[in-house]
Amino acid sequence: MRFRVLAVGPRQPGWVNEGVEEYRRRLPGLDLVELPLARRSKAQSAVAARDDEGRRLLARLGAQDHVVTLEVEGTAHATGALARRVETWLGLGRPVCFLIGGPDGLSAEVRARAEESWSLSPLTLPHGLARLVLAEALYRAWSVLQGHPYHRD
Repeated sequence: MRFRVLAVGPRQPGWVNEGVEEYRRRLPGLDLVELPLARRSKAQSAVAARDDEGRRLLARLGAQDHVVTLEVEGTAHATGALARRVETWLGLGRPVCFLIGGPDGLSAEVRARAEESWSLSPLTLPHGLARLVLAEALYRAWSVLQGHPYHRD
């Protein structure tokens, strides 16, 4: 199993890093790649910054990666449905790559490359919290598939 999270914006509070690391420890094959934010200034628009981040996200993808963007407008999954999605992803035999954009979201090019879009919540989450929620949700879904008692219906 290979799950990779590509997240724009590396500076996260310690509690975010500790939480994500805990779920990375529990879920073998979960990797996190942090990409720096694009420079933002009065001279550069938010769209230009988002497009720059998008180019750098796309450059980190492999041709075989199954790409899932994390967006408020994406499909929401309850735990059981997410476990079935994880089972499907594992059956693909391809790495699954989750993309978390910067403060201005994901570029049109990134969205076009994605096979799926997933919403962790209808709320807009801080990017660090989105990483932690994603890591926990993947671990919980995997534990359901393994029959591990972590999740209780």
